[in-house]
Amino acid sequence: MKDHAISVIRTLRDAGFPAYLVGGCVRDLILGRKPADYDVATRATPQEVMELFPETYAVGAQFGVVLVPTPDRAGTVEVATFRSDAGYSDGRHPDSVRYSRDAREDVERRDFTINGLLLDPLSDEVLDFVGGRQDIEARIVRTIGDPERRFTEDKLRLLRAVRFAARFEYEMETTAFAAIRNLAPQIHQVSRERVADELNKMLTEGRARRAFELLDATALLPEVLPEIAAMKGVAQPPQYHPEGDVWQHTLLLLENLPQPCSHTQAWGALLHDVGKPPTFRIAPDRIRFDGHVEVGVRMAEEICRRLRFSNADSGQILALIQQHMRFGDLQRMKESTLKKFLRQPKIEEHIEQHRLDCLASHGDLTLYDFAREKLAESPPEVMRPIPLLTGGDLIERGYPPGPRFKEILAAVEDAQLEGRLESRDQALTWAFEKFPL
Repeated sequence: MKDHAISVIRTLRDAGFPAYLVGGCVRDLILGRKPADYDVATRATPQEVMELFPETYAVGAQFGVVLVPTPDRAGTVEVATFRSDAGYSDGRHPDSVRYSRDAREDVERRDFTINGLLLDPLSDEVLDFVGGRQDIEARIVRTIGDPERRFTEDKLRLLRAVRFAARFEYEMETTAFAAIRNLAPQIHQVSRERVADELNKMLTEGRARRAFELLDATALLPEVLPEIAAMKGVAQPPQYHPEGDVWQHTLLLLENLPQPCSHTQAWGALLHDVGKPPTFRIAPDRIRFDGHVEVGVRMAEEICRRLRFSNADSGQILALIQQHMRFGDLQRMKESTLKKFLRQPKIEEHIEQHRLDCLASHGDLTLYDFAREKLAESPPEVMRPIPLLTGGDLIERGYPPGPRFKEILAAVEDAQLEGRLESRDQALTWAFEKFPL
């Protein structure tokens, strides 16, 4: 992708238009990181860019942005015209855009100094009009210009500031931090999909605990995830949770998330105890959370709906919450029940969540080791064998079709999984004795 971006810059330069790499890719190159994508800033207008590159996507042309695909169309480079913006009445997009011939003017309307660097890839010269290199060296997230103005223009920057500070382990510049706390209630002007995207990145970029501590410190947490903010101060029984309250327990899970980590794994870790605050009670023997799993599933379902998660992702997140307490019963389960538990979709995420849960509390990995051993010694054909009977077999034997079929076939499957039935004839005989006509 970098080679394609440089090729785009060469073409623009050959046509007489100044052009540079800009933004996060320059920051990442300076930090020695591999950029996720490459953006180009140029004096050429969108129309001029499209004339130079006929195969383009003008998805953001009204804001001066054109996407130039790679020759194999496997990716795109974003080419943006130097510009200044006027008015942000929706708190997200400029009301009007004025093209500029000045790269400095373009940089000065961007969000953070660390994202405001330009790079000439042909000479390796870095153009820094806003002190971005100094802030990278000082490990500071600072807005370009007045923080209140920058954040008011685009409320998504409130979350982006937190994410960058967490991801790079930087400090938040004091006035920027104060501005975020002041403007936190206005984050609701941002679409839920964009909020979810930022939260997904915070959870999976490797510094999830730091990100959520910053969300809390900046007063954004009760705005975007009040259910998580409610965990603070909710005590747990010390004999099982010496680490402290539900909030501290959840932070420890986030701190130990594996890398790489799927967003369903991360959300499962974040939400696994979301039902504890509303079910907290002090019983005569100890603190209890009766029904916290069921309550948590309902709460998580609402969170997933609110953040517009896909049905598939929501289903997996809810399953991680629903099943996380069942690990305590693994060694007491019937063989058929255990096999059904271990063959559920994405079982590795369930087992990993149990490991994180243990490490964030009592530290005992006995049941984690037991689950891994059982999974390793049970090949797919043992976990999910070919059924010995079908509904057709029951009809042939004289059973009338109906709801009873499900009960009979489930019982036969359990007996098969436990090794008590090995053939169709055995299964037919057993079923007829167990469920006579």
